Amino acid sequence: MTKILSVKNKHEEDVLRRKTYDFDFGKFKKSEVSELIKKMRITMDEADGIGLSANQIGLSFSVFVAKADKKFYAIFNPKITKESSSEVGGEEGCLSVPQVYGEVFRPDKITLTGLDKNGKKIKIKAWGLLSRVFQHEVDHLNGKLFTDRIKK
Repeated sequence: MTKILSVKNKHEEDVLRRKTYDFDFGKFKKSEVSELIKKMRITMDEADGIGLSANQIGLSFSVFVAKADKKFYAIFNPKITKESSSEVGGEEGCLSVPQVYGEVFRPDKITLTGLDKNGKKIKIKAWGLLSRVFQHEVDHLNGKLFTDRIKK
């Protein structure tokens, strides 16, 4: 299994706290993109996760994989373009922050834009668990951890 970086290691936490760079499809073969997605999905599944960002495995690309509602997502260069004003609390954990859980308040509904595995533009309206997972992973790509959002 690919190693998942942890906040328990200072160097690894530094990597997790760095903002990622946009993924440039022009620099990669289609097979390399497929291999990246496969590697991330296997790593997420083997760790019993529901989301994994590239920086969690030491890559500085803006890409995450997620699964919710029996569907798998691989989203490149994601941006939250719209969010509801109503927030809901929910317990979160993270593969990079082992054995730590906390209540995090996030917008209930969001619109996420990005690129699919072929570099085509996508737009997803999400709510519930899917919304929470997307927001958690976008936070990762911006160098933010869910623990930063827990109200003390």
